[in-house]
Amino acid sequence: MSVAFVKETEGGEAFENLPDRPISPHTNFVTPEGLAQIEAEVARLERELGTLDHTDKAEDSRIGRDLRYWLARKNTAQVVEPISGDTVHFGSTVTILREDESGKETRQTFRIVGEDEADPHKGTISYVAPLAQAITGKSVGDVVEVNGNEVEVVEIRA
Repeated sequence: MSVAFVKETEGGEAFENLPDRPISPHTNFVTPEGLAQIEAEVARLERELGTLDHTDKAEDSRIGRDLRYWLARKNTAQVVEPISGDTVHFGSTVTILREDESGKETRQTFRIVGEDEADPHKGTISYVAPLAQAITGKSVGDVVEVNGNEVEVVEIRA
């Protein structure tokens, strides 16, 4: 076997050039809470970088990559203040009704937020998600099709 396949690089050079995290091509809309999360992540990474033993090339590279990502997201963030209204929009908390796999009607409530703050397990989805895009601009009682399933908007809150 060739030595090229088994020899480890000396001094951690393999970690010095981690590829940057991909940046979404979509506008970086964020809620005020989303901007606070981004700022907190930048502050945390800056603290980590300040206390890091810079001989740990892998960790230095990871923190640098993540800090570049979050700084870029902070610099492009466009805060969307919450507004009230009768239609679904960015920042709305929406309750929908749809059938699950067994045919039983299921209610789901979620808030439409920016890409970096979306976490379906915590009840938030990105504004670029197919469901969010399908119901944006809709009102209570409107029915839309998402991925072959009907979804009815039953409640909208700011």
